[in-house]
Amino acid sequence: MAVGDGTNQTIVTELILLGFGDLQHLDMVLFLLFLVIYTFTMVGNILIIALVVLNPNLHTPMYFFLGNLSCLETFYTSTILPKLLVIFLTGEKAISIPGCIAQFYFFAALVVTECGLLAMMSYDRYTAICKPLHYSTLMNMKACLSMASGSWINGFLAMSVMMYLMTRLTFCGPNEIDHFFCDLTPVARISCSETQKFELMGFIFSTIFTLPPFLLTLTSYTFIIIAILRIPSATGRKKAFSTCSSHLIVVTIYYGTLITVYVLPNTENMQKLNKVFSFFYTILTPLVNPLIYSLRNREVKEALRKSIGKLIHGIRPQKFKSLSLE
Repeated sequence: MAVGDGTNQTIVTELILLGFGDLQHLDMVLFLLFLVIYTFTMVGNILIIALVVLNPNLHTPMYFFLGNLSCLETFYTSTILPKLLVIFLTGEKAISIPGCIAQFYFFAALVVTECGLLAMMSYDRYTAICKPLHYSTLMNMKACLSMASGSWINGFLAMSVMMYLMTRLTFCGPNEIDHFFCDLTPVARISCSETQKFELMGFIFSTIFTLPPFLLTLTSYTFIIIAILRIPSATGRKKAFSTCSSHLIVVTIYYGTLITVYVLPNTENMQKLNKVFSFFYTILTPLVNPLIYSLRNREVKEALRKSIGKLIHGIRPQKFKSLSLE
């Protein structure tokens, strides 16, 4: 939809998300696939949150941050996938400009927040392995709450500036975004405003709010690996590495795809691959995080086993009671 502005320009009021335009003939297949992904992502992350909240054995700093991460992943996925499912199911690819800006804001704020949370989780593992005698002092509940709340507040405040700058853009030409969500570069590419300053600010903000957490994470794991290699026994090294291997896998997947999309030169070939890499950190990572943390973590598996056991024992008396009443 477009309206005139009294000049030679026609102001566009809604944008078109092309999504996976090359696969239009597979819309129904993709709808079912992404519906399954969305369902498993939500169930998996909500299950992690429930286990952390309800199981006293998981009331530790590591699982406190894991609960925050799972909470973030539910919001993260819900920012992008519902609109994508609508596109696949109905073919309705239009999104209002305010809706597009809102999607970008929540997506970008959650990216920055996740970088902060991953950094805090790596610092927690560094403290546990490299400074075990000071762990309870450094990672007390007050410190954990400050770190987690700081990550959330930092993400949403920082991206408020970028959201404001995006509201200053005008769209008067082609309104098709060659992506499956409203990301910074694809949106800026179709704006008829001067976007050089906007994209420069995006780069500066990305550097300021994602590079320090990445460097903190990298530094923490460098010290962790050095400390683990110094452990004399193979059993001790294996036990120490098992406490941080799950988080290391998540960090590698997340930052690997994030850097590929936002740091590497934006060549024509990279533009075509960006959708694929974006799929990894926006959709695949939230899906596999619960699997990685649950399948590779003894405490989470034990908490899940106990919860299922309690549920089964709770159902059986009710069943026997109903049978005796009959």
